Amino acid sequence: MPPRHDIEDLLQRARTKLADNTESARLEAEILLAFSLGKNRSWLRTWPEHVPNPEQQDTFDHLLMRRTAGEPIAYITGERDFWDMTLRVTPDTLIPRPETERLVELALEHIPQTVDWRIADLGTGSGAIALALARERPRCHLIATDVSAAALQVARSNAKKLGISNIEFRLGPWLVPLAGERLALIASNPPYIHPDDPHLCHGDLRFEPAAALGSAPDGLHDIREIAHEAHEHLRPDGWLLLEHGYDQGSAVRAILAAQGYCEVATHSDLGGHDRTSQGRTAPHTSPTDTSGCAMITSEPP
Repeated sequence: MPPRHDIEDLLQRARTKLADNTESARLEAEILLAFSLGKNRSWLRTWPEHVPNPEQQDTFDHLLMRRTAGEPIAYITGERDFWDMTLRVTPDTLIPRPETERLVELALEHIPQTVDWRIADLGTGSGAIALALARERPRCHLIATDVSAAALQVARSNAKKLGISNIEFRLGPWLVPLAGERLALIASNPPYIHPDDPHLCHGDLRFEPAAALGSAPDGLHDIREIAHEAHEHLRPDGWLLLEHGYDQGSAVRAILAAQGYCEVATHSDLGGHDRTSQGRTAPHTSPTDTSGCAMITSEPP
């Protein structure tokens, strides 16, 4: 009969396998063991002497093996926390990251509490951005688009689980599903990694959908396309917000300015890196007429 270990023993063995007792390894070990037991991490700390049954220990060993092979924690457990929600995620969707919460924060700054705007999230994936906005602004109507039917199914399941009803899901690339729509705000976390970026071959990115990460030929193709087409779908004074790479702030501002957007600016994430750029359509002007439209090309503090 294989030896049976208590919680503390299992965590210590897992931390050693993962990364020699680093803080990250301790967190990952706790997440995987708590998931194996159907408990939360606080329970593990409360009952360190508890001995899981053999089936639970086997489950934990299997999950640990998947993690040591490099598979992301979110795909192993099938969930990821974002904003104030726990979302279902699968390999059909990107794993929501804390940096994207900055995009949600900025969007909410532009959306008054009492409005009933129509808002779109392009390339919604798990639905993270759209669901957060729909939850925070229940009077607004969110339209979440994605080219992947599998990703949209995940997003729908998250909306149902969270009881969020002021949202609809449409299949298609970027703004194609918005034909005839005029919106007050469009947000997107599009692919923005250069296809030759070595990070695509390392870490969690190896397991995430490649089409949602890289944008050939230079990492900015999808951002250019969205910035160009959004004019047809934004009402006057409408906002476009785009997440992008840490070194792409100036390039994205130039794209937005060239397309005639006003109040162009880049905002940093909590790490101090360029992360989200914004632009606003001019009031009652054509996309190429920027008269009376203040252009902000410097980054705010």
